[in-house]
Formats: sequence, C-alpha cells, structure tokens
Amino acid sequence: MPHTEIELKPVDFITVGTIGPKGKRVFHLQAGKGSQIVSLIIEKEQAWALSEAVKELIDDLDERYPDIPTEEMEFDTGSVDMDLREPIEPIFRVAQMGLGYDEENDMIVLVAQELIADDEEEEDLDPEAIEPGVVRMWCDRQQMRALSTHAISTVQSGRADPRQNGRVVYYWT
Repeated sequence: MPHTEIELKPVDFITVGTIGPKGKRVFHLQAGKGSQIVSLIIEKEQAWALSEAVKELIDDLDERYPDIPTEEMEFDTGSVDMDLREPIEPIFRVAQMGLGYDEENDMIVLVAQELIADDEEEEDLDPEAIEPGVVRMWCDRQQMRALSTHAISTVQSGRADPRQNGRVVYYWT
C-alpha cells in the first residue's frame, strides 16, 4: 500500500463541501496550492467537529496572542469562494484530524490522517508496515475562520430532520 504524504504550505484555499442529494451527501475536505488540489472524504460529524475545534482554537489564539494582528472575529464567507474545485478526486477517507499552531508564522496546520480499512488481502501484512497517508494543510486565521463558518453551514444545510435518514415517516390524522 503506497504511503501518501502531502504538505500544502500555505494553502491558497481550504473548504468543506458535499456531493449528492440531501440524505446521501458525501462530505469532502478540500484544499489547494497553485495547481495542486487535494480532496479528502470526511464524515458529516467530522465536518461539524472540525468547525467547532477551529472556532475554539482561533478564540484561544486571539486571547493568548492579542499582539498579533487579526482580522475581524466574524468572517464573511460570502466574500470568499468556498465551493469545491474540480477535479474532485478524493485521495483517501479521513480517520482523524488534528490542529496545530505555529506561533512564529501565525499559521494553523490542519493534519488529516487516512482511514486504513481492514482488508482480507492485507491480513498477511504486518500492521506496523501499513502506514496511513497524511495531508498537512497550513492556513492563516482568516482562512480557518472561513472554513469553520462554512463547514457548520454546510452541515446544517442537510435534511430538516437528520434522524429520518431517508426513511418514510407516516403521519396519522
């Protein structure tokens, strides 16, 4: 299994978007630098958790480093193109994500790690030899604010009642 390791430092854009109808949407985390576009598949819950974690991190950074100039707290995503870019060819499904901060450059890094499936073909391989792919996306605070706002908006734009999950609900009168 080939090991993927990509570093986009810094990204030109970062976004979360979906493909498919409500109830069957596939969530994508996408970032790009120059002509390189990296698309990853994430779960709806991961998009929501990412939005919350980014907001919390930026609030903490604004409090801890008040001397570093920052943009306004409320970022208008309408002024930034948050659409997914073509081609949308995911390189892997994300198992976990982490956030870090480089104080010297005032950059936030989003690290996404590949989900490794338990394939029958790979049972003979040493689990230590299977290394998950990793993508590191370096962003400024403004890009991360836009990502946080857009991700939660994307999650909330789904079905009115996600518990239905495509099931028919009968109403008796």
